[in-house]
Amino acid sequence: MGIGGSIFLIAVGAIFTFALDVNLGWLDLDVVGWVLMLAGVVGLILTTWYWQSRRRTTVVRDTRATPPASPYGTAAPPPPAARVEEYHEVRRDDPPY
Repeated sequence: MGIGGSIFLIAVGAIFTFALDVNLGWLDLDVVGWVLMLAGVVGLILTTWYWQSRRRTTVVRDTRATPPASPYGTAAPPPPAARVEEYHEVRRDDPPY
């Protein structure tokens, strides 16, 4: 659902519960408002928990290759310039379902 959807449900539920005074014989808008607010709060808690449980790690690798040894006894060429790769991994500690 997401944070935006949860806040929207809470706002609509609050409007139904506290701002409207409409009598529909077969539907109580106060109950509908409370249910919408409860669903919004649950969605907000679950979304926050989901995003907090993700681990973001940065992995840095040094990809310099070591120069091969020269078979003729001459000096090996200088090592290439340092090239560092950086990427982001998203790891979850939860077991897969």
